[in-house]
Amino acid sequence: MSAPLYELDGVKRRYGNRTVLSIDQWQIAQGDFVALVGPNGAGKSTLLRLLNFIEPPSEGTLRYKGYAVGPRNAAPLALRREVTTVFQRPILLDRSVRANVAYGLRLRGQDRWPEKVQRALEQVGLANLAHRPARHLSGGEAQRVALARAIVLEPEVLLLDEPTANLDPYNARLIEEIVSALNRTRGTTIILVTHNIFQARRLARTVGLLLEGYLIEVGETERFFESPQDPRTAAFVRGEMIY
Repeated sequence: MSAPLYELDGVKRRYGNRTVLSIDQWQIAQGDFVALVGPNGAGKSTLLRLLNFIEPPSEGTLRYKGYAVGPRNAAPLALRREVTTVFQRPILLDRSVRANVAYGLRLRGQDRWPEKVQRALEQVGLANLAHRPARHLSGGEAQRVALARAIVLEPEVLLLDEPTANLDPYNARLIEEIVSALNRTRGTTIILVTHNIFQARRLARTVGLLLEGYLIEVGETERFFESPQDPRTAAFVRGEMIY
């Protein structure tokens, strides 16, 4: 396995007096495909916000490529630009599909953006809709636009927060294939939050269970599902209520 891309050491995230995330130690390897599973309110989305530097840890240290991010030490812009997120419900600009995908590139002043946008649209199967207003898209098409808007930036890390939760099987399968290909061909580190344990098992190489803000267990996918070390993980995999 590659050297750690992320290292979390004593990381806590609090809102007021409430601790919503507490991770003693965890490392995420460069190029891994990680799935985070767990019930609602377990801290999965909070963890993604920390990994994307949207919020800092309230306590402890999060290192990205060795750079320490803490309560008083924000990640520099160059590192923040290496990480991007696709959310469950995409928010698109009231512009064309092409303009939505190009938005981040143009903000960054990148040249050759038309070629890059075209490639990204081809990757997600929407090149034929490039000039359609984004507000006229179906839910699955809108999510693929959001994915194209992320991958056109060629991020080191792609964070996915329930990206297929509201989609039909066709669009869900397409998105799974696209992100798997990104991980396989470009080495993009993928961190996927999902309630779908079948999806986690199908796509990820590493799976972690979050419960009440704690990382209960994390390990290689087959071991996680076939021989979990923690009884709560075993119960979760069996579909039992553990919360």
